[in-house]
Amino acid sequence: MFLDYVKIYAKSGNGGPGAVTFRREKYVPKGGPSGGNGGDGGNIIFMADRNINTLIDFNFKKKFVAEDGDGGGSSLKDGKKGKDLIIKVPVGTVLRNTETEEIVADLDIDKKSVLLLKGGKGGKGNSNFATSTNQAPRYAEPGMPGYEMNLILELKLIADVGLVGFPNAGKSSLLSVISAAKPKIADYPFTTLEPMLGIVRFKNEHSFLMADIPGIIENAHLGKGLGHKFLKHIERTKLLLIIIEATTENFQYEYDTLVNELKSFSENLAGKKKIVAFSKVDLITEQELKKLQKKKIKHYNDKIIFFSSAANKNLDGLIEHLWKNLQES
Repeated sequence: MFLDYVKIYAKSGNGGPGAVTFRREKYVPKGGPSGGNGGDGGNIIFMADRNINTLIDFNFKKKFVAEDGDGGGSSLKDGKKGKDLIIKVPVGTVLRNTETEEIVADLDIDKKSVLLLKGGKGGKGNSNFATSTNQAPRYAEPGMPGYEMNLILELKLIADVGLVGFPNAGKSSLLSVISAAKPKIADYPFTTLEPMLGIVRFKNEHSFLMADIPGIIENAHLGKGLGHKFLKHIERTKLLLIIIEATTENFQYEYDTLVNELKSFSENLAGKKKIVAFSKVDLITEQELKKLQKKKIKHYNDKIIFFSSAANKNLDGLIEHLWKNLQES
C-alpha cells in the first residue's frame, strides 16, 4: 500500500538530573561535593533512505520518543547521554510543523539527515556549585525537558519526467512499455490509483526516472477526481510530458484544461518545461494522422510527438526527445 501523508508526534529525550553526593573516602571525614552531571537527552534525527518507498509504517506507529539521559553519579561521574532516535523516511519526504504548517525539513537526497529536536540538557551536579563560602552545596540542577513537535510527513516522489493527462490517456501503458514498472492497465478511467515510478533506458547508456499519477480532470484542484491528490508527486520533476489521445475530439480543450489545473495547483508546477505527445496513433488512419500532425496547439510552440504504446510506434523517438530536453534543463 502506498501512503504519502501522515501525522506523527516526536519528542527528544529529557536531560538527566545532576547528583548531590559527597566524597566518602578513608581519612577524608569531611569530603567535598562529588555529584556528577546528568547526561543530555537523546536527539530526534530524521534521515532519508532510498530503500523506503512509502510512509505506510507510520500508520502503525505515530509516537516517537528518544531516550532520556541518565542522572549524574558519585565521584564526579557524569550520567550517560540518551541514545539518539534516528527516524528513516523515503527520499522526497517533507516535514512540516502541524501547528504552523511551516516546512522544517526537506529530505530530498538519499542519506540526507536533519537533527530536528535536540535532547534536553543534563543538569549540573552539586560539585559545580561549591564556593569558598559554600563548600558543601546540597543542591543540583534537574535535567531540562526534551523538545516536542507534532509533525506532518508528506512524501513527494522525485522523478525526472512527470506524466500528465486525462484518465485513460495512455500514461500507464507508456510507462509499462518503456520501463520495468508494471502499473495496472484497463480500458476505464482512474485505473491508476497511486503514483508509479519507472526507470527509462536511453541507448543502454543513460537512464531517467518517470512518474505516472492518476489522470487529471477539470476542476481537479478543487478536489474532483483523483489526480489532485497526487499532483505534488510531479512538483520536483524537471519536465512534464502531457499525453493526449490521438482520437480526442478537442485536443486544445484537453491541453488548456490540463495546463489550467497545473497552474491552479502550483505556479511552480505550471512553469515547468512541457512536452506534448499524442498517444494511441494506432487507432487512427494514416490520413487522419497526417492531418493531426499539421495541427497546432495554442500557447505551445515546441515539437509534438506522436506514438503508440500498443503498436510500439515511435517510442524510441519519444524517449530520445525527452532525453534531449532533460539535458537542456
